[in-house]
Amino acid sequence: MTDKPTFSIPDGAQETTGRHIVTFRDESESEGMSLLSTKCGVSKMLPNAADYSKSALDIDEIENAGGAMFPMLGVAVVTLEDDALDNAMSVAGSDGAIMDVEPERIYYALSEDDDLNESYLRYLNGYRDGVNAFYDHAVGFADEDVEKIEVAIAFEDDMQSTWGLKATQVLASRYTGKGIKVAVLDTGMDVDPVHPDFRGRSITQKSFISGETVQDNNGHGTHCIGTACGRKDLNGRRYGVAGDAEIFVGKVLSNAGSGRSAGIFAGMEWAINNGCQVISMSLGNRVPTPSTAYEAIGRRALLNGSLIIAAAGNHRMIGNSDGSFPGTVGQPANSSSIMAVAAVNNRLGLASFSCKSGASSGSSVDIAAPGVNIYSSVPDPFPSNIQPSDFGRSWPPRYHAISGTSMATPHVSGIAALYSEAYQACGAQLWQLLVSQASPLNLPTADVGSGLVQAPV
Repeated sequence: MTDKPTFSIPDGAQETTGRHIVTFRDESESEGMSLLSTKCGVSKMLPNAADYSKSALDIDEIENAGGAMFPMLGVAVVTLEDDALDNAMSVAGSDGAIMDVEPERIYYALSEDDDLNESYLRYLNGYRDGVNAFYDHAVGFADEDVEKIEVAIAFEDDMQSTWGLKATQVLASRYTGKGIKVAVLDTGMDVDPVHPDFRGRSITQKSFISGETVQDNNGHGTHCIGTACGRKDLNGRRYGVAGDAEIFVGKVLSNAGSGRSAGIFAGMEWAINNGCQVISMSLGNRVPTPSTAYEAIGRRALLNGSLIIAAAGNHRMIGNSDGSFPGTVGQPANSSSIMAVAAVNNRLGLASFSCKSGASSGSSVDIAAPGVNIYSSVPDPFPSNIQPSDFGRSWPPRYHAISGTSMATPHVSGIAALYSEAYQACGAQLWQLLVSQASPLNLPTADVGSGLVQAPV
């Protein structure tokens, strides 16, 4: 078995859209919009999430207007010409109504990074098998050889449950996430018709991708929802953590696995206004410096009782080939107000792709969770970017094993729902419970934070 993940962020992962994000000082949104109007010619009539029921903003209106206002988050996405951008930058500062102006970026589903740095399209067009074979050869150990030289316990999938649920004590927990709302902001969910494992569940859905329904034709979102909120597969194997949680599906990444900040903001505002205690985001980019906007949004979410949990990133090996400059946590997880999740394998070793803490303030890994060869739900038929033969075995329709910090993140999100149920906790209190109850690992804190997440029993 390899801990090589299964989808790659394409080259240009720091791509911007040409629009800009404006972050407002607390309770200064109106003043800030007035400044944008007078100084930069930005219309005060931008679509406003507050004007929609439960903030379910129409994404097409954002695209038509070139931006939108998100009052709960305290940010706006705007279109600025060069002179207008200069004017906006001139009035930005921590003492004014406008804190910062930064580019709107593209974010990606984080379930793989190709350590050999080949392009995404080449990978999808058949290079996967060759890379995996090369990787296995380079590692140089068969599974039985590893067992001989490692003394650490190895957790395994069996007919009853997945290894990740064993390692995190989920099987011993008496909590199920009942009464807790979990939002998964990703590529959507298999809802047309609904995946058989989720029939009868409370599912609230909204697409924030123009021209696409919530239906997940990528597979990433359905897999993450399965881990966070699923129950058992059709053969009785348990693979999900919070099987009684209320599921909120926000499609913020396209079927191709990418999305703009505007759609992600729309999903976050919608989730917070729906009272979701947990917001799970297995998405990101390779930008090592934190975003002012996401930092402000994470802080506001905590104050409103929502904990945002995000993938640390899978680009550790993008640095020097000798590992001297490993990749660090990317946006949005590198904000101090958003919980960053690293990935470990079934021997509780660090996944080779999992990013480490960065030098910037707040860009630290906070916690770790199972993220290698994680079995969960996917749409049927298999999306084109998922190969049933991955990891050298065939999976039945509607299930698949994938690796990545994306797969670690929903473990933490589901367990957060268990703690929220157990202690009626939310926001900062929920964060504290997760990190204080984590099991220490024999690994650097820069790699795994407080340790392996553990469920309440």
